[in-house]
Amino acid sequence: MSIHIRIPKPPSLAEVRKRRRAVVNVNREHNESLSRLERFALFVSEHVGTPGFFILIMLWTICWLSWNSLAPRHVRFDPFPAFVLWLFMSNVIQIFLMPLIMVAQNLQSRHAEMRAENDYNVNVKAEGEVEAILHHLEYQNAILLGIVEKMGYNLEELAHPHPEGPPAT
Repeated sequence: MSIHIRIPKPPSLAEVRKRRRAVVNVNREHNESLSRLERFALFVSEHVGTPGFFILIMLWTICWLSWNSLAPRHVRFDPFPAFVLWLFMSNVIQIFLMPLIMVAQNLQSRHAEMRAENDYNVNVKAEGEVEAILHHLEYQNAILLGIVEKMGYNLEELAHPHPEGPPAT
């Protein structure tokens, strides 16, 4: 029984390296693509969603309400129970924050898409390299089988040796 396996020679390491694309830092590319207004929107949205901002707004509200409720009447600028100026300012803050938050979410979504595309490219690259490794292993296996065959060994015996030891010659 003769085994003849013909597998073409695998590509060299230099050929595999030549085919692969360079890894790209999408975080840097994304940051470099942002305009000043987009950077501002990200800055605002990153800081608005923090506990520090919440505490700042809460303290400001407490101070505002306390001043306009407890201060002498002649220094109150938005006396109780009106608080019209406070309501107006809080609405203005909300009106300005909502679009900025939406812009920031769009930018973060674009960044996530860039990262996903980069992950896909890295996976394709890794798959190609694994395929090259498997091709090399198949080639080496064919060479080893050829050597074993030329030496006159039976592959079945080599794969399943006798439990009592090698046969007597």
